[in-house]
Amino acid sequence: MQFEYPHIKTIIEPFRIKSLEPIFFTTPQERQQALAAAGYNPFRLHADQVLIDLLTDSGTGAMSARQWAGMISSDESYAGASSFYRFEAAVKDITGFKHVIPTHQGRAAEHILFTMLVDSSKTVLNNTHFDTTRANIEALRGQALDLVIPEGRQPQTLHPFKGNIDLGALRAAIERIGPANIPLVMITVTNNSGGGQPVSMANIRAASAIAHEYGLPFFIDACRFAENSWFIKTREDGYADKAPIDIAREMFSYADGCTMSAKKDGMANIGGFLAMNNDELAQRCRNLEILTEGFPTYGGMAGYDLEAIALGLYEALNPDYLRYRIRSIEYLGEKLTAAGIPIVRPTGGHALYIDARAMLPHIALEHYPAWSLNNALYLMGGIRGVEIGSVMFGLQPDGSEKPAAMDLVRLAFPRRVYTQSHVDYMVEICAAINQQREKVTGHRIVWQAPVLRHFTVQMQPLP
Repeated sequence: MQFEYPHIKTIIEPFRIKSLEPIFFTTPQERQQALAAAGYNPFRLHADQVLIDLLTDSGTGAMSARQWAGMISSDESYAGASSFYRFEAAVKDITGFKHVIPTHQGRAAEHILFTMLVDSSKTVLNNTHFDTTRANIEALRGQALDLVIPEGRQPQTLHPFKGNIDLGALRAAIERIGPANIPLVMITVTNNSGGGQPVSMANIRAASAIAHEYGLPFFIDACRFAENSWFIKTREDGYADKAPIDIAREMFSYADGCTMSAKKDGMANIGGFLAMNNDELAQRCRNLEILTEGFPTYGGMAGYDLEAIALGLYEALNPDYLRYRIRSIEYLGEKLTAAGIPIVRPTGGHALYIDARAMLPHIALEHYPAWSLNNALYLMGGIRGVEIGSVMFGLQPDGSEKPAAMDLVRLAFPRRVYTQSHVDYMVEICAAINQQREKVTGHRIVWQAPVLRHFTVQMQPLP
């Protein structure tokens, strides 16, 4: 049979489901009671009180049959386990870095790196620091300076690489602060706090050149390196015919090291690493790792975690998986835009970001519109997202309060977990809230921690 094969527009999930986890349905009254008991903080909800959990994509994905098989055959030796060497080989193959230091998750890698480099006289430059990155710097009395391009702070502005660092601002900051007071320059890919927006290869290359011109190390926060590689492939000239793994290798080639939460594009439930080329710095980092994480061939992870990551790093770079993953977010974005709901555009990688300031203009910034919208999502439909706004970033190191650049609700998709019917349900819930958005009220803080307050803060809705 000689068919003319059509171009199929529907992108299906590139996997079959072999194991099921039940989700629990709750009534509106039960959700009201649960949220009140949690201090109106979705972080404090019990997981079985949540219908669709989009709090984070960190460690919440489904692992593959190959990963589970690898875990069964893991080596749990305290030192020198064969599982570590398989993990190390995978990281070196993809990143090209000389030294690989395993950690139990990304913030541990940040803690080790910054403890070696940051003090009260130092400023770290980044496109946009995420919460734990900023907190680790500020805990050492350093400064975390965000230098994303102007379009990265404009939710409705269309730009293919809104995560780019502002190269002019980067150079100006280095000149103003002085290279001696800047321990490193970082770029976060994709830019999580800026709407999951990608960074172009040209921008990474140029930022690296500027850092090196001034003798500064250049590091990548690589949590979502595979998703960023896909955006480069599909949006940047000259990369359409390149494989994601080759794009990733080029990205890392411009850097002196990286931090990584393998709970994201490592496709694992726990783990991370710090990687670099500097021999002396690596030795100092390993010494601290022994004190805080464990022996350098396990770094706070079990052997089966190392095996899962060694396989997951490659699975995250699979083109069929990436096409499906990015299209899932894009599909939700198209539906919400059609329903008149303002989102960060264009849609990025791991998550969909709703612009709460635009959606809820009646809520004053000091009453946290994104936090309020996130709570409304839970009350209306049992959906748990996370606020990326003034609760997360508004508390300054000196204790003062300053509105964040944007107030967003992030709906982060766990990898290989939800299907299109779940996404269609999200659309219905978001549309229902939008139709009654004037009923959404603000919140005030009744208790907060001095660092990373959003994890444990207790709130009270305004009447």
